[in-house]
Amino acid sequence: MREKKSGALSRMQKLKKRLSHSFGRLTVSKEDPEDHVSGKLPYNGYSDEFLDRLEPNGNIPEGKADLKYAEWNNVRGHDRVKRQLSVSSDSKLLDDDIREEARVILRPRKPPRPKSEVLLNQGSEHRRTKRFSAFGGDSPFGKSEAYIKLEQLGEGSYATVYKGYSNLKNQVVALKEIRLQEEEGAPFTAIREASLLKELKHANIVTLHDIVHTRETLTFVFEYVHTDLSQYLERHSGGLEPRNVRLFLFQLLRGLSYCHKRRVLHRDVKPQNLLISEIGELKLADFGLARAKSVPSHTYSHEVVTLWYRPPDVLLGSTEYSTSLDMWGVGCIFVEMITGMAIFPGVRDTYDQLDKIFKVLGTPGEEDWPGVTTLPGYKPHKLAQYRSRKLGLYWPRLHDVVQGEAMASALLQLDPLHRLGADDAMCHQYFNGLPKKLLELPDDVSIFSVEGVHLYPEHYTAIK
Repeated sequence: MREKKSGALSRMQKLKKRLSHSFGRLTVSKEDPEDHVSGKLPYNGYSDEFLDRLEPNGNIPEGKADLKYAEWNNVRGHDRVKRQLSVSSDSKLLDDDIREEARVILRPRKPPRPKSEVLLNQGSEHRRTKRFSAFGGDSPFGKSEAYIKLEQLGEGSYATVYKGYSNLKNQVVALKEIRLQEEEGAPFTAIREASLLKELKHANIVTLHDIVHTRETLTFVFEYVHTDLSQYLERHSGGLEPRNVRLFLFQLLRGLSYCHKRRVLHRDVKPQNLLISEIGELKLADFGLARAKSVPSHTYSHEVVTLWYRPPDVLLGSTEYSTSLDMWGVGCIFVEMITGMAIFPGVRDTYDQLDKIFKVLGTPGEEDWPGVTTLPGYKPHKLAQYRSRKLGLYWPRLHDVVQGEAMASALLQLDPLHRLGADDAMCHQYFNGLPKKLLELPDDVSIFSVEGVHLYPEHYTAIK
């Protein structure tokens, strides 16, 4: 036994000698750099005294450890030394038999960092490609060469609309090309329109298929609709077929109801922004002035809505408005479809526009519109005093349509709080002749999918 013990001790001395030669390869704790300099704990936290006390199996013999090292024996109830030597990769200097006897525990190597998805999929047939489209993932959308520009359809203050062709879908599309200024970037109206249309998916709202961005332009790719309500009215002068008016109005209300339920105001409802397909499907378009409304009453700019379709509360300077803003425009368009002419065509300024409205509906006061006199634009010396008249007397053709005058009166209320909402208007008696099933259609389904619903021939044609 004494020979075995002396042999083990000699091997431990060899271990100490080897450790002293390979000290440069041991990791010194960065937290206590002064320990290495002072020589207190030279072997990565282990003193000479501690190494002398080690038995061949690497343990501290009981009864031989002083109080300084007693806590090592009782850590978490274990007697074995748990502190590990941090040994460099060339720890092969330690002989196998010495490593076995001393049970030097090497710190486990960190597992390799996992490769990214892209590297793992390099050999896969379904490897992800660059994302081009604002709406797709693995798709070629977003490339300008995917679309062919054809003839120009119209031009606005910051955009030009072209008829185009999609090589991807093999179909005709509408390309709204927005010119970018290097200093200013994309117009805020374009950004607003794109962000809203991405979320609005409805049969009576124009579909935004794609966005193409180049250094000079930002192009919105829309579904192609061959005309708008303004052009349709020009081709059929004198007013539209009453049954078509009912179909167009129902679709307009249906699209706005969808927007208003999502707290989105269009803010520019006018015939030029209502597209009409060949089968008579009406689609809300041009959401450049649209705005998501976060709270029931908020302050917005009153410089919205083309003058002819701007409600009197906005004309008088009100900046606290809600969905009633869009509903005034609906009322103007409804009567215009029946009569064939704009009903409030102001030609000079805001007060000229107000004068044309008040001639028909009467000049408002506090008794019929509480709070009107406090609006910034309410100046009695600029407003002539008129008494209200029945709409049927001013536009006799309303009498030719069942419930036509009642519907117009409900929409064209001076006080915005009294104006009929889109949801309630769809249930008005004016629509009693339409199938009830239209009120139950899913959002993305056209009203023309219902049996018996179709566009009627127009009786009035424009003089060429």
